[in-house]
Amino acid sequence: MSISALPVPYRRIAVIGGGAWGTALAVVAARAGREVALWMRDAAQAREMAATRRNMRHLRDVMLPPSLTPTADLAAALERAEAVLLVTPSVTVREMSARLAAAAAPGLPVFVCAKGIEAQTGLLMSQVVEAEAPGRAVGTVTGPTFAAETAAGHPTAVTVACTSDAEMPAAERAAARMALSLTTDSFRPYVSDDMVGVEVGGAVKNVIAIACGILAGAGFGENTRAALITRGLDEMKELAVGLGGRRETVTGLGGLGDLMLTCSSAQSRNFSYGRQRGAGVPDDRVFDGAPVVVEGRVNAVTVTDLARRLGLVMPICEMVRAIVAEDRPIGEAFAAYWARPLMAEPRAMDLTFPHPAEDAASRRFGEMMP
Repeated sequence: MSISALPVPYRRIAVIGGGAWGTALAVVAARAGREVALWMRDAAQAREMAATRRNMRHLRDVMLPPSLTPTADLAAALERAEAVLLVTPSVTVREMSARLAAAAAPGLPVFVCAKGIEAQTGLLMSQVVEAEAPGRAVGTVTGPTFAAETAAGHPTAVTVACTSDAEMPAAERAAARMALSLTTDSFRPYVSDDMVGVEVGGAVKNVIAIACGILAGAGFGENTRAALITRGLDEMKELAVGLGGRRETVTGLGGLGDLMLTCSSAQSRNFSYGRQRGAGVPDDRVFDGAPVVVEGRVNAVTVTDLARRLGLVMPICEMVRAIVAEDRPIGEAFAAYWARPLMAEPRAMDLTFPHPAEDAASRRFGEMMP
């Protein structure tokens, strides 16, 4: 294996979004030797963080490094910044991209860390940034990460992807520079040039995690979860290829890695939401009625809308959509998924035939699930 030329790291990074993941990434960048400005909307929170050197709303046990400056002044956060990590919820990416376009220096690269597909437009998050803040490299940082573990220094691997400067030598591209800028003794980035593949993985895994949570809450075990993860990965691949991405990308950190993590832990809001729904908790009482952001609830609709436009079949995502957006009973929705016609796993076999126990499956799951 040949060793490439060492990329030049970004010296100053602006992190836009003071939630758990934005704070964790800001901490990682500061530990990697970068000067970091962490922007948040709430001025009082920024002042508190500056005084206490902790984010008391998120990651209160993590001390902020000295080179990390909290601020509610967007212009100040972007001043002298050489790159931006945009770490806000997917529904705010368009608004924040427009604000960045107005305030940031021309050509400043933006790495969007939200995962999802925009409602109505069907655009990936990077495409939303490109539409609102054109003329700059747009990338992403994604992978199997929980903010608390990342900030605590647990060994963590991510994918850093960017395709909008593909004409440049690999070591000079924004993805390579950002990867080096975030590398620490515990945080290990990998570089990709397939934005579509990693972004599709990040959006679809949220939906599959809700499905896994629902079935776990309903009392099913690891066999069921393994089936949903494996077939959910296939749905990821189909959508990625349909949008021009590569299948092998989806088997990497931004796809399979993120899928396994999100589908297997109560730390995942998507899995936790699904588990509560599967246990019979009404939608408006999940998380005790608190306004918790569950990206998969939105993704269930945006992913399936996009798949339908492309003529793709994504049955697990359609099942979750039927439950969370169309109020279909869980047992009925799962029975419809499980009793579909049988088919070959290698698609090249082109084999499909009716499920011989379709009626029995419908009765069984309809009776035992809410």
